[in-house]
Parts: sequence; structure tokens; C-alpha cells
Amino acid sequence: MTTRVQMIIETLRANPERRFTARELAQEFIRRYPDELAEKRLNPRYDTEEKLIAQLAAEMGAWATKAAKKQCPNVATRDKPRPRLYYWESNPQQMADQQSVDEPETEEVLPESNDPSGPLSEHELYPLLIEFLHKEHGLFCQRIDEKTSKNSHGNGGNRWLHPDVVALEPLDKHWDTVVKECVRHGNDSPIRLWSFEVKKQLTRGNVRQSFFQAVSNSTWANFGYLVATGLNNDVESELQMLSSLHGIGVLLLNTESLFDSQILIPARERASIDWQSVNRIVNENRDFHYFIEQVGIYSQTGRLVSSVWNR
Repeated sequence: MTTRVQMIIETLRANPERRFTARELAQEFIRRYPDELAEKRLNPRYDTEEKLIAQLAAEMGAWATKAAKKQCPNVATRDKPRPRLYYWESNPQQMADQQSVDEPETEEVLPESNDPSGPLSEHELYPLLIEFLHKEHGLFCQRIDEKTSKNSHGNGGNRWLHPDVVALEPLDKHWDTVVKECVRHGNDSPIRLWSFEVKKQLTRGNVRQSFFQAVSNSTWANFGYLVATGLNNDVESELQMLSSLHGIGVLLLNTESLFDSQILIPARERASIDWQSVNRIVNENRDFHYFIEQVGIYSQTGRLVSSVWNR
């Protein structure tokens, strides 16, 4: 069985003149390795081509990339500006020598946005994220505005309580009616809930605070993500460590080429929703109350009212 690391090496070796994004590499994997990916296709989580591509791209995170580079020095990446590009380096020693000469002595700060028209505000990122999540991952999203909270717990009582964007994943959307009815009247849930905390740039100075804000805001959900438009080179290892401990994923949002955005670190799924935490936010925030109300409507009827989602 060809491993993901071998897939990276073999695909780049076969295309020495080409540079791939993680998404483009995933598409090549599907074309080159249909037998190896047959079992993954049977997983209901990847019931569409887009979901499978997104998962394969996510699996090429820091660990697989480092392993491929260690196993084959010809595997190279261009890590900035994002998105990361993968390519075959015919002369790896020359590349290593050049990098050692060019390496800066001080931390290099990447731009806060990869949008050439200028930096976007955090609020301007929300509709872009919602568009990406809906079209690429089939999620139904809503924006949560902390200004709609009652703040009944006093000043600071709701700190790190509200996620920026929440989403419903209707697992049964394309299931047969017989299966839908069976699941709805059983103990299994036909939905997953997602939570997203959005930041512009992750640096050594803000990465831990941003990450733990995402942890705090996402305790109730099946999946929690920290979203950023860019990150400094020296924070990815910190994110990998924190994610392995707390299960929060990291999504890199490419504002210049939205559908080259990628899940840098997949979130670890929580088996069940923390309804006690959900109730806490519902009692404080009008937007979140409305979100859970719509989740309830879908759970009971299977209906998605298009006018209330992805706004």
C-alpha cells in the first residue's frame, strides 16, 4: 500500500516541472492512486469529491511534508507567501546552500493578508470564510456577533465565549428517506456542529492566546477551528503541538485565491456536542440562539431554509 508520504514523493518526481498546492496534489492523488484511496472513499465523511480532496490536502500537513523531505531531499516546498507550493528540486544541495546564505537573522513577519488590494479587516474575512466552507465543505454557516449578547455575567463574564462563525453539517442531506427516518428516531445524530475563531495573522506573540481563544469558544462543538490568513514560519510547530493536545484544527484562508485555502491541521472530532455549553451561549447571545433554533428545525424536519444560512 502506497503511503501518503510516498504519494507526495512519487507525484512530484513524475512532475518535475510543476508546482502544486496541497489541493492540486490531492487531485493528482485521486487520479494516480484510485485503488489506494478506494477504502477512504467508502467513508461517509468523504461522500463527495470535494470532501475527499479537502481531507487529502489536510493530510499533507507539517508531519507528512517533513517526512517526505526527510525521506527524499528532492521534495521541496515554497512556504511563503501562502499557500504552500510543493515541487521537485533537481539539485537539493544547491538549494540548501542558497537557503543558508539567504536565511534572515531576525524573525520575518509575513503580511497580514495575501490580498493584493490591501489588508482586510477581520470582519471582512467572515463572508469569505463562509463562502469557502459552504462551497468546499458543504457546511451551512452563520455569523455570531458578540454585540448581540446580553452580558448578564458582567464585564468580562463572556470573554472567549463566542465563536466568530458557526456551521451545521447535515450528514444525511443525500441519504435515502428510509435511512433518514431510521437515524432521526434512533440514538445517532444526523448532524455535526462546527465552530470557527478567525484571526488575521498568527505570530509568535499571539499564537497561544489566539489558539486558546479558539479552544474556549469551541468546547461545545464536534469540530473547532482557528482560522488565519497567514502565519509566521516559526509558529507552525507550536500549532501542531497545541492541536495534538487540545484537538483544535487550523485553517489557512487564502483571500487572493479563496479555493486554494487549506486545512493546515485537521481538527479532532468530539463524539458528542456539549449541550450544557450550548445552553450557556444560547442564554447570552441572540445570534447563537437563532443558530441552535435552526439546527433544531433541521434535526426535526430535515428542512434547510436557504435564506437563513451562509449570510
